[in-house]
This record gives sequence, structure tokens and C-alpha cells, in this order.
Amino acid sequence: MRERYHIEVVQNDQLIAFCPPSLLKEQQLKRMAFGSLSMEIEFLPHPDKQDRIVLSREIQKGLKFPDSQQALHAFIENETLYIGPLVGIFTAGFMDDPANPIGERTEFFKKLLSVNKTVGALPFLFGDHDINWEQGTIDGYFYQQHSWHRQEVPFPNVIYDRLPNRKIERSPRLIKIKQRLQKEYLIPWFNPGFFNKLDIYDRLQQDDSVDGYLPETHPFTSFSLIETMLAKYGHVYIKPKNGSLGLGVHQILYDKHSTDYFCRYQDQEGMNRLRKFPSLELLFKWVFPNQTLENMLVQQGIHLLRINRRPVDFRIHTNKDDLGSWHVSAIAAKVAGHGSVTTHKRSGGEVKTLNEIFTKEEAELYTKKLSDAALQLSKVLEQNVEGIIGEIGFDLGIDRHGDVWLFEANSKPGRSIFSHPKLKPFDFETHKLSLAFSIFLTEQALLHPEELYK
Repeated sequence: MRERYHIEVVQNDQLIAFCPPSLLKEQQLKRMAFGSLSMEIEFLPHPDKQDRIVLSREIQKGLKFPDSQQALHAFIENETLYIGPLVGIFTAGFMDDPANPIGERTEFFKKLLSVNKTVGALPFLFGDHDINWEQGTIDGYFYQQHSWHRQEVPFPNVIYDRLPNRKIERSPRLIKIKQRLQKEYLIPWFNPGFFNKLDIYDRLQQDDSVDGYLPETHPFTSFSLIETMLAKYGHVYIKPKNGSLGLGVHQILYDKHSTDYFCRYQDQEGMNRLRKFPSLELLFKWVFPNQTLENMLVQQGIHLLRINRRPVDFRIHTNKDDLGSWHVSAIAAKVAGHGSVTTHKRSGGEVKTLNEIFTKEEAELYTKKLSDAALQLSKVLEQNVEGIIGEIGFDLGIDRHGDVWLFEANSKPGRSIFSHPKLKPFDFETHKLSLAFSIFLTEQALLHPEELYK
């Protein structure tokens, strides 16, 4: 069973908890647990408060339960009452600044931790330096009453991975910590790593249900591969296998009448460029002088929908909820800047709602197409990628025929679309669902651990 109750702490040195009679009616309870800590206590029915669990100060001290005036979930398993979930958000890049402990990402984490009361979970932020292995505790960063404070808490029920980049993620020390918390303490760890574009493409290809969304994509092997794809599609994209934010993306076009090659890209100064070359070899020599092409992939060019002659693609966020079901939590259109190879804001791109650029009928049609594709892709990715996935950001395109195409899937999607005033409610929704998924994972870890670790 799973219900929400307000947790109240009273001045009492006895190991007694008062619970709603309905909670005790058919349950024989002997222990209370919070995170990784548990203790044997006595449970008594509360005479008149049906919506709360009342703990003594002694129980709060023993379980290292914070002073938190909010409702939390109660889970019962093996004669133990678990209150929580306690959700550890694992990241890196902490700074010695009480007001901004995580630098420029502090605002993001403020928003994430502030949905705690809506969800009924207790989230905190921590890094590798905050773990006390001997005591089995963590000095976590909590955000309450508009300020940050530190509190020692047990190891959490669930860990949400928010490591900021691939370089940090590959740190041997952090990999070891992750493995230890997962294997020795059996803590569910979700969104465990950044996606590799080509790897994701290969995994999705294994399922026929999403094959129609996948543009032809290959690792760079030779100029002849590009020539073949240019003859077939007219233009192709060259992308880094592990790129993000549109960095390093190049569009190559072939004019069969003049037999010239064109390359559209953003230079190191951030300027959008379009250059013409008489041969593909000269293009690569000029545009990629010092790059290792083995780390690049070649992708079919798509003739996208256009608004005022500017290509449009779409960012779709999907999240799992407290029942473990996928939802589309946000959709935005991204209109490319003039002469830009991508729709990113730093290249002059603009974020729009679908209703701002399409008719009502078109917006409804495209919303359904994009939602159906994102949900199907989410389910297939979940089945074919290691680890527990709770959120994905998709970059999808719609071509002139109305077909949907997948350009990229991100396990830690950027959040620039939420700067748009009309998309701010969806910013809240994605945060809320991220924490809500931890409720599902906590319940699964208690009742059906074999489902999480199979």
C-alpha cells in the first residue's frame, strides 16, 4: 500500500509513533524506516488525527529525519513502515558559496527541490565528498524556506543522476561510487548516463515499431559514403557522436547542376557560415583541418517544415510518473536562425509554442504526431538501454510530407525551451514528474526488487 501523511515530530523521548488507525488496522508493524536507517519502535493509533504520523523526537534523532513540515508517502513491507521517499540528487561542481552551492546550476536545483511538497518526496543534493561510508550517512544540501542548509541524512531510497557532463561522468572515482551504492546498497539509480548518438540509433533499429522515425545514419568511414548519401538525399549532416547543444554540427549540400559542394556550419567565433567548394576532399581539408573524423557520424538530410523560409524542429520531453508510466511533459518548436545549421538559441534560433507558428488544426495534428512518436520511442529506448530511465528529451523533425523523424535523444535534456513564458508551467511539470518517479522506484525496490535489477 501507498498513502501520503503529514509527518509531525513532538517532544517525547519514548520510541513511540502515533499513526492513523486505518494504517494499523490490518498491519502488524514493528519497525519504522527512513532511507537506509530503520529502528524497532512501538506503534499506537492516533485518537483523532487521521492524516498524520506523529514521531517522538527520539525516533527523529535515531532515523536522522529532518525538520520537514510536509506530507510524505508511507510504504509498508515486512512489518516495517517506510516514510519517504528520501531522494538523493547526485551531481558535481559544488562551490564554497552558501547562496549558490552549485554555481550557475543552482537555480535549476532550486526549482527541482521546490516541488517536494507537491510530490510528497524529500529531495536533497549531494556529491561524492558528502558521503560518510562508515556511518552510512550523507551530508545533504536541502533547499527550504528559500535558503540552502546542510543536514546529515541516511542513504536515500532513490538516486537521481544529475552529473553535468560526459567528462565528469567518466571519472573512475564517480563510477566506483555509483557501482557501490547500486550493488552494495541496492539503491535504484535513474538516468545513469549520457547517450551516444550512434549507439542509440543502433539500439532503436532493433525494433521495427520505430524504424520509420530513424534517418539513415552511419559512422564516418569514407568520402564515398558521403557521396552516396548526397546523391540519395541532396544534403547530409556531419555530427560528433557524443556532441550536445548543436556543437560541431555541419550540413553538407551538393548542387548537381554546378557540381559544387556547400558546407553550412558555425565557426569558432559563433558566426553562421556557408562556404562553397569544388570538391568534397577540399571541403573537409578546409572545414575539418584538425578533427578526428572517426568520432563523427553521417546522417541523412531531411527537408523540414519551414516558417518564413526557416527550418523548424521540435523538442519533446517525456517523463515517467509515480506509477512508472511515460508521459509527454513538454513540447516546443525551435525555429532556426537565418543561415544556421541548427535551431539552437545560441545560433539565432527561437523557441515558440506550436500555437504561435501553426494554425489550430495544424498545431493539434503535429502535437499528436510528435507525442505518439516520443512515447513510442521512450518505451523502446527503455527496453534497449541499460539502467533505469525516467526522462528523455527528444529532438524530432517533421518533413514536408508530414512524417516524423528522430534527430537526437538526450538522457539529460537541456532546458532552454523553458525560458519561453508560455512554457514555464511545463518546466514545473518536468521537475514534478522527475521526483514523482522516485516514489514508483521506492515502491518497486521494496515490493518487487527483481523487476528493477533483472
